[in-house]
Amino acid sequence: MTAGQAARQAQVVAHGAQAIRAGSHSFAAAARLFTPSVREGAVMLYAWCRHCDDVVDGQELGHGQRSGERGDGPARLAQLREATRRACAGLPGDDPVFAGLAEVVRRHRIAPVYFEHHLDGFAMDVEEHRYATLEDTLAYCWRVAGVVGVMMAQIMGRSDAATLDRACDLGLAFQLTNIARDVVEDAAIGRIYLPAEWLAAEGLPADARLAEPRHREALARVAMRLVQAAEPYYDSALGGLPALPLRSAWSIATARSVYRAIGRKVQARGPAAWDTRARTNRAEKLGWVAAGGAGPGFARPPAADAGPAFVPATGLTRPGLTGARAGRVRRLACACSCGCAALPAAAA
Repeated sequence: MTAGQAARQAQVVAHGAQAIRAGSHSFAAAARLFTPSVREGAVMLYAWCRHCDDVVDGQELGHGQRSGERGDGPARLAQLREATRRACAGLPGDDPVFAGLAEVVRRHRIAPVYFEHHLDGFAMDVEEHRYATLEDTLAYCWRVAGVVGVMMAQIMGRSDAATLDRACDLGLAFQLTNIARDVVEDAAIGRIYLPAEWLAAEGLPADARLAEPRHREALARVAMRLVQAAEPYYDSALGGLPALPLRSAWSIATARSVYRAIGRKVQARGPAAWDTRARTNRAEKLGWVAAGGAGPGFARPPAADAGPAFVPATGLTRPGLTGARAGRVRRLACACSCGCAALPAAAA
């Protein structure tokens, strides 16, 4: 590598680091625990995910969603797909976001179709997709978060089916928590991710009226169900930690604790959950950093009952668990037309 190439690569990594610091305090705190090489891959992947979300929502680093310009969504998405495909082919151009993506693909041999699946999640937003059941919501969660977990596991050097399965579960848990935390903000711009059958059972509207304060009592009950639905995925993800390298396990254990706590705060606040944004403070994060190091770092808990392996060949199929938790994790059935049947196995 020439001095110029090294300098350019350093700029790309620095851009990713800045994106994660500005876009997610929770993930930024956990990412500091990675080894330098894993951290570089993680922040470059985050920068691409963040950029795609910002472009589709007309926001900046996750901020300004309500006032964002979302017109011409299909054209924006098409541009993102083209730029992503070029980056995966090693032709990223000068944009540091796509230069970083190309570097992630080069270093970790991540199959480009995973990036396509992530963009399919943004397509569901552009198309104002509605979700009738929890399974429908989980299908969205796979695209916008589960697949990111799978890619992150590969950045950490793991591509075995069982570990990818658990990484997917953690992504699903994170997104279910996000939906519960942001439900009012999302509803205000017409984004409803809660299962329509749950809303109907509470007499709640499945449109922007859901954001109105008069619905808070009933909405809190629905959000509580969603937080509870995330729990078996958080439990399942715990079983994947021993398979990760030491510092990666520490980082992921910390992120898991931070995000799980956000969901529990939403649940504990009840109708007041959306008066202010549910978040964890610095002291809480430091506590989970310490706890994460004492858990996977030193005690190395035994792997949880793994159940059937993650099956990338079927795209959205998320097998259930065996043992005591059998049936608590819902199965995902692919009902899309995005070619997921051709999804290749993760690169070894």
